[in-house]
Amino acid sequence: MHPTRKTPALLLFPALLIGSVVLGSLAPHAQSAPQKIALINVADVLKASPDDAAVTALGQKRDADLKTLDDQIQPLLKQGSQISPADKDKLNQLIATAQSKSKEYDAQINAKIDPITRKANAAVAAAAKANGVAVVFNANTAQQSGIVVYADPTTDLTDAVKAVMTKK
Repeated sequence: MHPTRKTPALLLFPALLIGSVVLGSLAPHAQSAPQKIALINVADVLKASPDDAAVTALGQKRDADLKTLDDQIQPLLKQGSQISPADKDKLNQLIATAQSKSKEYDAQINAKIDPITRKANAAVAAAAKANGVAVVFNANTAQQSGIVVYADPTTDLTDAVKAVMTKK
Protein backbone atom coordinates (compact mmCIF):
# COMPACT_ATOMS: atom_id res chain seq x y z
CA MET A 1 0.00 0.00 0.00
CA HIS A 2 1.10 3.40 -0.71
CA PRO A 3 1.13 5.91 2.00
CA THR A 4 -1.24 8.81 1.41
CA ARG A 5 0.49 11.72 -0.12
CA LYS A 6 -0.46 15.15 1.05
CA THR A 7 -0.25 17.99 -1.44
CA PRO A 8 1.02 21.13 0.12
CA ALA A 9 -1.59 23.91 0.25
CA LEU A 10 0.77 26.32 -1.45
CA LEU A 11 0.82 24.15 -4.57
CA LEU A 12 -2.98 24.03 -4.74
CA PHE A 13 -3.47 27.78 -4.39
CA PRO A 14 -2.45 28.72 -7.96
CA ALA A 15 -4.61 25.95 -9.41
CA LEU A 16 -7.60 27.08 -7.35
CA LEU A 17 -7.05 30.71 -8.34
CA ILE A 18 -6.88 29.88 -12.05
CA GLY A 19 -9.90 27.59 -11.76
CA SER A 20 -12.00 30.25 -10.09
CA VAL A 21 -11.12 32.79 -12.77
CA VAL A 22 -11.99 30.37 -15.56
CA LEU A 23 -15.24 29.28 -13.94
CA GLY A 24 -16.09 32.88 -13.06
CA SER A 25 -15.71 33.93 -16.68
CA LEU A 26 -18.15 31.24 -17.75
CA ALA A 27 -20.85 32.39 -15.35
CA PRO A 28 -23.47 34.68 -16.89
CA HIS A 29 -22.98 38.33 -16.07
CA ALA A 30 -25.71 40.80 -15.40
CA GLN A 31 -26.22 42.79 -18.56
CA SER A 32 -26.45 46.53 -18.38
CA ALA A 33 -29.56 48.22 -19.71
CA PRO A 34 -29.38 49.15 -23.40
CA GLN A 35 -28.24 52.68 -24.07
CA LYS A 36 -30.74 55.01 -25.72
CA ILE A 37 -29.60 56.71 -28.93
CA ALA A 38 -31.22 59.75 -30.52
CA LEU A 39 -30.86 61.84 -33.64
CA ILE A 40 -31.19 65.59 -34.13
CA ASN A 41 -31.46 67.83 -37.16
CA VAL A 42 -28.68 70.30 -36.38
CA ALA A 43 -29.82 72.87 -38.96
CA ASP A 44 -33.30 72.99 -37.39
CA VAL A 45 -31.80 73.31 -33.92
CA LEU A 46 -29.58 76.23 -34.96
CA LYS A 47 -32.52 77.94 -36.70
CA ALA A 48 -34.42 77.76 -33.41
CA SER A 49 -31.94 80.18 -31.85
CA PRO A 50 -33.22 83.75 -31.51
CA ASP A 51 -29.82 84.91 -32.81
CA ASP A 52 -30.09 82.91 -36.05
CA ALA A 53 -31.74 85.82 -37.87
CA ALA A 54 -28.68 88.03 -37.29
CA VAL A 55 -26.37 85.32 -38.64
CA THR A 56 -28.60 84.80 -41.68
CA ALA A 57 -28.77 88.55 -42.38
CA LEU A 58 -24.99 88.88 -42.12
CA GLY A 59 -24.54 85.93 -44.47
CA GLN A 60 -26.89 87.52 -47.00
CA LYS A 61 -25.00 90.83 -46.76
CA ARG A 62 -21.72 88.96 -47.30
CA ASP A 63 -23.12 87.18 -50.34
CA ALA A 64 -24.40 90.43 -51.87
CA ASP A 65 -21.13 92.29 -51.29
CA LEU A 66 -19.02 89.47 -52.68
CA LYS A 67 -21.33 89.08 -55.68
CA THR A 68 -20.83 92.77 -56.50
CA LEU A 69 -17.07 92.22 -56.50
CA ASP A 70 -17.39 88.98 -58.44
CA ASP A 71 -19.46 90.77 -61.07
CA GLN A 72 -16.50 93.12 -61.58
CA ILE A 73 -13.90 90.31 -61.49
CA GLN A 74 -15.49 87.94 -64.05
CA PRO A 75 -15.28 90.22 -67.11
CA LEU A 76 -11.63 90.90 -66.36
CA LEU A 77 -10.89 87.18 -66.03
CA LYS A 78 -12.55 86.52 -69.39
CA GLN A 79 -9.94 88.71 -71.06
CA GLY A 80 -7.40 86.00 -70.31
CA SER A 81 -3.96 86.66 -71.73
CA GLN A 82 -5.31 89.70 -73.63
CA ILE A 83 -5.79 91.65 -70.37
CA SER A 84 -4.09 95.04 -70.28
CA PRO A 85 -1.62 95.88 -67.50
CA ALA A 86 -4.10 98.41 -66.02
CA ASP A 87 -6.92 95.83 -66.02
CA LYS A 88 -4.58 93.23 -64.55
CA ASP A 89 -3.77 95.60 -61.67
CA LYS A 90 -7.49 96.30 -61.22
CA LEU A 91 -8.20 92.53 -61.25
CA ASN A 92 -5.55 91.84 -58.60
CA GLN A 93 -6.91 94.65 -56.44
CA LEU A 94 -10.49 93.37 -56.76
CA ILE A 95 -9.42 89.83 -55.88
CA ALA A 96 -7.50 91.07 -52.84
CA THR A 97 -10.51 93.13 -51.74
CA ALA A 98 -12.84 90.14 -52.17
CA GLN A 99 -10.52 87.91 -50.13
CA SER A 100 -10.19 90.54 -47.40
CA LYS A 101 -13.96 91.12 -47.20
CA SER A 102 -14.58 87.39 -47.15
CA LYS A 103 -12.23 86.98 -44.17
CA GLU A 104 -13.87 89.92 -42.37
CA TYR A 105 -17.35 88.50 -42.89
CA ASP A 106 -16.22 85.01 -41.84
CA ALA A 107 -14.82 86.44 -38.60
CA GLN A 108 -18.05 88.35 -37.92
CA ILE A 109 -20.22 85.33 -38.69
CA ASN A 110 -18.09 83.01 -36.56
CA ALA A 111 -18.30 85.48 -33.66
CA LYS A 112 -22.11 85.27 -33.89
CA ILE A 113 -22.23 81.50 -34.45
CA ASP A 114 -19.95 80.50 -31.55
CA PRO A 115 -22.42 81.46 -28.77
CA ILE A 116 -25.27 79.81 -30.70
CA THR A 117 -23.23 76.62 -31.04
CA ARG A 118 -22.36 76.60 -27.32
CA LYS A 119 -26.03 77.12 -26.42
CA ALA A 120 -27.08 74.38 -28.87
CA ASN A 121 -24.55 71.93 -27.42
CA ALA A 122 -25.82 72.67 -23.91
CA ALA A 123 -29.42 72.24 -25.11
CA VAL A 124 -28.57 68.87 -26.69
CA ALA A 125 -26.98 67.70 -23.45
CA ALA A 126 -29.94 68.90 -21.35
CA ALA A 127 -32.55 67.33 -23.65
CA ALA A 128 -30.58 64.08 -23.84
CA LYS A 129 -30.29 63.84 -20.05
CA ALA A 130 -33.97 64.69 -19.58
CA ASN A 131 -34.95 61.94 -22.03
CA GLY A 132 -32.49 59.31 -20.81
CA VAL A 133 -30.44 59.41 -24.00
CA ALA A 134 -26.80 58.33 -23.89
CA VAL A 135 -25.71 59.20 -27.45
CA VAL A 136 -26.96 61.86 -29.87
CA PHE A 137 -26.09 61.81 -33.58
CA ASN A 138 -26.41 64.56 -36.17
CA ALA A 139 -29.17 63.03 -38.32
CA ASN A 140 -27.89 64.45 -41.60
CA THR A 141 -24.31 63.32 -41.04
CA ALA A 142 -25.43 59.91 -39.81
CA GLN A 143 -27.60 59.41 -42.88
CA GLN A 144 -25.04 60.69 -45.41
CA SER A 145 -22.20 58.65 -43.95
CA GLY A 146 -24.27 55.49 -43.74
CA ILE A 147 -23.71 55.15 -39.98
CA VAL A 148 -27.46 55.04 -39.51
CA VAL A 149 -29.46 53.14 -42.10
CA TYR A 150 -32.79 53.25 -40.26
CA ALA A 151 -34.01 55.17 -37.25
CA ASP A 152 -37.43 54.98 -35.68
CA PRO A 153 -39.02 58.45 -35.76
CA THR A 154 -39.34 58.32 -31.98
CA THR A 155 -35.53 58.63 -31.75
CA ASP A 156 -35.70 62.20 -33.12
CA LEU A 157 -34.77 64.56 -30.29
CA THR A 158 -34.85 67.74 -32.43
CA ASP A 159 -38.07 69.19 -30.98
CA ALA A 160 -36.90 68.62 -27.40
CA VAL A 161 -33.59 70.36 -28.14
CA LYS A 162 -35.39 73.27 -29.86
CA ALA A 163 -37.63 73.65 -26.81
CA VAL A 164 -34.57 73.95 -24.58
CA MET A 165 -32.95 76.40 -27.04
CA THR A 166 -35.93 78.75 -26.97
CA LYS A 167 -36.32 78.72 -23.18
CA LYS A 168 -35.19 81.89 -21.50
